[in-house]
Amino acid sequence: MRANRFDWVIDLQGLARSAVVAWLAKGAFSIGVNTNRECARGFYDRTINRPSANSHAVDWYLAALRAMDVPVDLNFDWLPQQASQAEAFVKKWPQDGSRWIAIAPGARWENKRWPVEHFAETIRRLLSQDTRLRVAILGSRDDMARGAALASVDAARCLDLTGQTTLPEMIEWLRRSDVLISNDTGTMHVAAALQKPVVALFGPTDSAQTGPYGQQQQALRIDLPCAPCMKGRCSYELPLECLRGITPSRVAAEALRRMNGVL
Repeated sequence: MRANRFDWVIDLQGLARSAVVAWLAKGAFSIGVNTNRECARGFYDRTINRPSANSHAVDWYLAALRAMDVPVDLNFDWLPQQASQAEAFVKKWPQDGSRWIAIAPGARWENKRWPVEHFAETIRRLLSQDTRLRVAILGSRDDMARGAALASVDAARCLDLTGQTTLPEMIEWLRRSDVLISNDTGTMHVAAALQKPVVALFGPTDSAQTGPYGQQQQALRIDLPCAPCMKGRCSYELPLECLRGITPSRVAAEALRRMNGVL
């Protein structure tokens, strides 16, 4: 990295490990977001504070660009479809005119994962509403057990894709889906970038700051004195109640509302 003699080194993670790497790169100027965590700001030439307490992370990162006099223009097509990818996708997974609901049951933190039995009940409720509906279950190899459990709800109408798609293929599945039901995870952010309707399930994390951009106010959560706690482990008297308290009936109803264009 040093050999590239960078003019700018930009750290949008704001943690000690990323700040140290930014500092060791020895660029001419380093800038990072001020998370007030792990003393990361001590490694930057300039820090960028969150514009307000509830500013979304995207807006915070854009503030870093403005601080460097980089113009911000959001008038562009995010992840435009490539003809070759679209053709390969259709050959691999022929579309039959069904309406697809995408499900992302995984998340890096265990306590960001809505219970798999809740996802299963949601799928049952949705499939009972319309015979045209099918479900695509997305995720990595780590999500394969959850994917298999959800696909067993209705083997004919649920397609388990966990551990089987490339990143471009996952993007194409989201592009072709009417709605995504997702934990707080990367798939959720990709769908939001594609401007697809997202039913986002939030427990320990803050949907105002890291929810699906442009849809964060519609994320589903319940009010608890400890939420959002921003912790990787739950210490509440009713374990994971911040997520378990979100009912399948509520999620199914919201998914139908969003996929039918009701905002």
